[in-house]
Amino acid sequence: MTLSPTRRSTLKLMAAGAVSFVLPTLGAGRADAAVTALKQSIAESAARDKALSAFYRERNYKPVFVGNGDKRRRSALLKALKSAGDHGLPRQAYDVEGLTAAMKAAKTPSDRGRVEVQAASLMLDYADHLRSGVLNPRSVDSGMVMDVPRYDRQSTIDAFSKSNPAAFLKKMAPRKPEYVRLQKEKLRLEKLLAKGGWGDKVQSKTLKPGQSGGAVVQLRNRLIRMGYMRKSASQTYDAALQSAVQKFQVNHGLSPDGVAGGSTISQVNKGVQDRLQQVLVAMERQRWNSRPYEKKHVWVNIPDFHVDIINNGKSTFRSRVVVGKNTSDRRTPEFSDTMEFMVINPSWYVPRSIVTKEYLPLMKRNKGAAGQLQIIGRNGKPVSRSSINFAQYNEKNFPYSMKQPPSKGNALGLVKFMFPNKYNIYLHDTPSKSLFGRESRAFSHGCVRVHKPFDFAYALLAAQEKDPEGFFQASLRTKRERRVELREPLQVHIAYYTAWVDAKGNAHYRNDVYNRDAQIFSALSRAGVSLRSVAS
Repeated sequence: MTLSPTRRSTLKLMAAGAVSFVLPTLGAGRADAAVTALKQSIAESAARDKALSAFYRERNYKPVFVGNGDKRRRSALLKALKSAGDHGLPRQAYDVEGLTAAMKAAKTPSDRGRVEVQAASLMLDYADHLRSGVLNPRSVDSGMVMDVPRYDRQSTIDAFSKSNPAAFLKKMAPRKPEYVRLQKEKLRLEKLLAKGGWGDKVQSKTLKPGQSGGAVVQLRNRLIRMGYMRKSASQTYDAALQSAVQKFQVNHGLSPDGVAGGSTISQVNKGVQDRLQQVLVAMERQRWNSRPYEKKHVWVNIPDFHVDIINNGKSTFRSRVVVGKNTSDRRTPEFSDTMEFMVINPSWYVPRSIVTKEYLPLMKRNKGAAGQLQIIGRNGKPVSRSSINFAQYNEKNFPYSMKQPPSKGNALGLVKFMFPNKYNIYLHDTPSKSLFGRESRAFSHGCVRVHKPFDFAYALLAAQEKDPEGFFQASLRTKRERRVELREPLQVHIAYYTAWVDAKGNAHYRNDVYNRDAQIFSALSRAGVSLRSVAS
């Protein structure tokens, strides 16, 4: 993170205790000159920052931090900056030691003016990071296209100057319970890190109930330290250990069969540092999404491979989903939009990229390839394949589109759920059901396939139909495409959390399917965020 020239010039000295300005008693003339010099210094120091320049100009360059009556603001700011690590923020970027030293060393009005603007600039950086995140997600990964709110700097410093300073800075943090729970998990992991973590890794590829030996003991000990089972001296994979494995599997998105297979062992062997990184990234994501969610909304968590309808903070519907394959052109993006309608018995209008990259090469070799699809001309009418010389076309000049009429074999299945967006992403049924049995389900072209689409439709229609299932099935039996408007449109949030803590305090972790968390943590590290251990 680049520091301003003002901050770079600050002495990098360690200072302890509260900072007080003890000003000498001056005669009237000298006092007036000192005030003038202070204002001049503030004006000059703030000139390079448009927001701060406007703020101080409007208050006639009266200080916020270095005046005789500003001790509460100084103390609140220094305390907040010192505790920035509690939120997983880059504490070193705020140079709290340098600021403290500069405050102590400021003897002249000019010095105090420079420190005043330095403190204001750091306060604004801290407030922005805590409220909206350290990073711009789009600059980290093009698939993270969520709209992050950034707040006006002049309005922020103005509000701070008129508020209880400690309370104001505290309110900058996301007030969602999800963020608070992540913060508690962060502290728990930091304490565990200070104690050496979870012990020896499990030296086995697979362990099953009934087995015994050193690897079973390693598994037992790690699960005890993780909090999944009580202390035990048993060296056998007994019922208590099997139950602990199942609980662990549930919290890590694994099939809860009680057998410690390859996926389970891999997750058990993840270190405290790995989980702490995931939590820090999740906290940054929460800051990007700091606005409160709607009372009722649709939630898709890509690494969790599930969709939920959330009502008053609780899931009232849940289904497995298949998300985009982990390739540059198929990863499901992260964004929010409004679901406005569903289409029963939908046609599939094949995306241009799939038409030209997948089907055109097939039809060049065999005109009858992908015979379930209609070739559509520019007039919107079907065109006979026999009339087309596919060999003369390429990805750029192919003049046709392709469409699959409603049917059980339609790529979209029998219903799709639309929240119109420029990414052409939506939720839909699929005739390919076998993939829902996999633990990891990243196979689609980018859209989200729903395992229980009919139940999802019923849940959505319940707000407007007395008999949602009967209404849906009657429409389905017509075998004709039907658009059904949602009288109560729902926000859809397509998110990416590999770590979260549920309302009961259980920490959940998932694999970083698109490597986005790794990119975010790398960027956070470059910005100054680091792992830390905390003694109990």
